[in-house]
Amino acid sequence: MLVELSIKNFAIIDELTISLNKGLTVLTGETGAGKSIIIDAIGLLIGGRGSTEFIRYGANRAEIEGLFSIEQDHPVIGKAKSLGIEVEEGMIIVRRDLTTNGKSICRLNGKLVTLGIIREIGQTLVDIHGQHEHQSLLQHERHMSYLDNFAQNKLKTTKMEYQLLYKKYVKVKQQLEQMNKNEQELAHRLDLIQYQLNEIEKANLNPHEDDDLLEEKLRLANYEKLYKALTCSYNSLYGEGKGLEWIHNALNHVEEAAGIDPDLQTLVETISNCYYLLEETSFTLSHKFEHLEFDPNRLEMIETRLNEISFLKKKYGATVDEILEYAAKVEEELDTLVNKDDRIQALQKELDAVVLDLEVEANALSKIRKETAEQLSAAVHQQLQALYMEKTKFSVEMNKLPRGRFTEEGMDTAEFFLSTNPGEPLKPLSKVASGGEISRIMLAMKTIFSSGQGVTSLIFDEVDTGVSGRVAQAIAEKINQIAERSQVLCITHLPQVAAMADQHLYISKQQIKERTKTNVRELTNEEKIIEIARMISGVEVTDLTQKHASELILLAKKIKTKT
Repeated sequence: MLVELSIKNFAIIDELTISLNKGLTVLTGETGAGKSIIIDAIGLLIGGRGSTEFIRYGANRAEIEGLFSIEQDHPVIGKAKSLGIEVEEGMIIVRRDLTTNGKSICRLNGKLVTLGIIREIGQTLVDIHGQHEHQSLLQHERHMSYLDNFAQNKLKTTKMEYQLLYKKYVKVKQQLEQMNKNEQELAHRLDLIQYQLNEIEKANLNPHEDDDLLEEKLRLANYEKLYKALTCSYNSLYGEGKGLEWIHNALNHVEEAAGIDPDLQTLVETISNCYYLLEETSFTLSHKFEHLEFDPNRLEMIETRLNEISFLKKKYGATVDEILEYAAKVEEELDTLVNKDDRIQALQKELDAVVLDLEVEANALSKIRKETAEQLSAAVHQQLQALYMEKTKFSVEMNKLPRGRFTEEGMDTAEFFLSTNPGEPLKPLSKVASGGEISRIMLAMKTIFSSGQGVTSLIFDEVDTGVSGRVAQAIAEKINQIAERSQVLCITHLPQVAAMADQHLYISKQQIKERTKTNVRELTNEEKIIEIARMISGVEVTDLTQKHASELILLAKKIKTKT
């Protein structure tokens, strides 16, 4: 759920912090007070399109921050971990700043992230439904995913198996299309890789050759320094009055002392070992500088070879090993192109086999979806009856793609169709025009899908437009039903909905020094009665409207107790 929302310098909002509760929170107030602006801020927070027009006049940036409490199995947890972001005690802080130069700065738990990531995460945190917006339920491209969500575990295994096969199908198909490309293009490619392979093979490279040559070049180029260092080291150890002679003298004296004090025998062994080790080292040094040779021809040969390797590196890889890897890769491609016909035949055979398996899994998906479509239609009809739309017909239209065509979702398309009046044909859900009917249809759908979507918070921005009377009461009860499973924020003009609220926020505006400022205040029980009475009467609050408001709140409590 959205625990706390902070807004600064956004539209007419100067600075605002709102604490939100579980269940149903309603936002009421006069037109233009800033109710929808708060929803716009939440929309921007979860990845909505930004505009510099949102920034309060005179400010440099708008700042929006939301604290969300999520369950341990929420998909945001895994996404955050993949980004290296820690989630402690199930709390996520999303922040978005919008600057006057049009840039968005997004943070997740304090870490900078892209707007794309915020948008991806935001879709799992909040679902905003406004009266005139093209929401997910009105987008027929999303209807298949809603159908699959309704199917839940019945579809999971079959869909997983299908999608694994689909990935293989796409890969093999792409390989086959590549092989069937224009003959002239393939001939050019064949000539190119043949030339490249010949050039690399002609160089007769050995693994790590460049590193070995560089080491040898370093030795030859510094011959004098190396010879001098080795001889000086040897002369410091071996000879009259040099290191080894002094260590030998020390050994003799310690052996003499050990004859008196046996505890010194350990020192005798230590010095003895050091003496013989250094003596062996001096012989090695002698051998090294005696056999050290300077060959200017060899140095020139190394320079030439390194230049040859450097030329190949510019074309085929940063190291000799990468060049050899590239050679192996093009050799494999060359073999494929030379034996193109055989490869095409093998790929076609493989593709045909994958298609057969894919059709089996796709048909299995179709069967489950058709059964699910009937169950979903029945569930929607049941919800619509409770919203006084018992004569409305709802249907999930399933159609198959032409044979041989597949998508990641299968070989079906799904779209929701509706008829709101007897005798009228079913039409796509997106074509239904009546605002009041859309409100009820969307509410029925949200009631069914809200639990399956796993969304933390649902926001309804004046979805009750165009309804009144018993329909208004039915909508209030439906919103309350959704709020039992998810946190719901609702801007409403219906007193029936406001009466159902677990938390009632009143939005007002005031003018300070010729600037407008939005305020938010949580109403007490007494203030809630007065506000609902105002919603009932429109202007003047009387004792009768207050009594009516109290009755609405009492009725709402009874309904909540029953549910």
